[in-house]
Amino acid sequence: MPSSTAGLVRYFDDYKESIQIKPEHVLVFVSLVIVIELTLKHLAG
Repeated sequence: MPSSTAGLVRYFDDYKESIQIKPEHVLVFVSLVIVIELTLKHLAG
């Protein structure tokens, strides 16, 4: 039986990002930015 994809290639199977960021790292980074911003705002005002 011939394939039903009509020659379409599924690129997402072969695609691998060079930079991989875990969700936990994003949460930590955002939390640090918020803490730094609040600290600077408190010191300035």
